Amino acid sequence: MLSVRGGGIYLDATFGRGGHSRAVMARLTEQGRLFTLDKDPQATAAGRDEWSEDPRFSIVQGSFAEMDRMVQEWEIERNLDGILLDLGVSSPQLDDPERGFSFSRKGPLDMRMDPTKGVSAAQWLAEASEREMSRVFWEFGEERHARRIARSIVKARQQQSLETTTQLAELIEATIGKRERKHPATRCFQAIRIFVNNELGDLAAGLKAAIRQLRPGGRLVVISFHSLEDRLVKRTFRDAARPGKTRRNIPAHPDWSPSLKLIGKAIRPSEQEISANPRARSAIMRVAEKPG
Repeated sequence: MLSVRGGGIYLDATFGRGGHSRAVMARLTEQGRLFTLDKDPQATAAGRDEWSEDPRFSIVQGSFAEMDRMVQEWEIERNLDGILLDLGVSSPQLDDPERGFSFSRKGPLDMRMDPTKGVSAAQWLAEASEREMSRVFWEFGEERHARRIARSIVKARQQQSLETTTQLAELIEATIGKRERKHPATRCFQAIRIFVNNELGDLAAGLKAAIRQLRPGGRLVVISFHSLEDRLVKRTFRDAARPGKTRRNIPAHPDWSPSLKLIGKAIRPSEQEISANPRARSAIMRVAEKPG
C-alpha cells in the first residue's frame, strides 16, 4: 500500500527484523533511499549487519516519536514518499524469554523495547501503588478484574518480589481463574508493556510527525494489533481528513484544509495470511495519503 517508487524516499519507522524494509529495498533503484528506526538495539544491530554496505539504507536506534528530529538530521524534512508504522511487539521479541514480553516461557519481567532505558516491568510492579496498577490494567489492558489483580500483586509482593513472567502469570490466573479463549494474564501483560514503553504516547506523537514529514502525495501506512492502537490511528486519520466537530449550523473555518486523505477502508488479513502467520490474525492496516 506504500506504492513504492524506485527513486523515492521512504521511512520504515518500526524496523523489527526488516520484513517490510526488505520489500521496499527490493523495489528501490540506485536513486532510492530507505531510512529506518527502531527502539530495540537488537533490531538496529540486525539492520546494520544486513545492509551496512548498501548506500540506499540507513538505520538509527530511537522512537518514531522523535521522527521530526531524525528526519532533520537526515536532511529529508517534509520529503518522504511513504512512512510505515508496524506497531506492537516483533516476533523475535516475543520469542526471546529474556525480553519478558511473553508469559508462555519463564523469563525476567522486563518488557522494555529498549532494555537500556526506563523502568522494567518488575521495577514498576515493585513500586506502583494498588491504585496505579489498577488504572493501568484497566486503561491499557481493558481488564475488568483490574482491581482484584492489583490487590493480589500488592499482597504477593509483601512476601516475595515478582521477578519472572511465570510468577506474574500464575498469580493472575490464581486471582481470576482460567479463561476459555485467552490466557488470563494476556490483558495485564499487554497493559504493562504499553505503559512501561509509553506506546500510546509515542504513537500519538509519531502520527503527528509522520503527517508533517510526508511530501504531497506521500502515503502513511499503519498496522496495529489491538483496539487501543487502532482507535488512536483511526481518530487521528479521521481528524486530519475532515473538519472537527462544530456547533450545529456553523460551517468549518474557511482556512481549514485536510492534511490527509483516507485511502480505502481498514484492511484485515486474509485467511491465507493468518494461516501463514497466526500472529497476524488481529492486525488492522489503515492507509492515508497527504493531499497534493
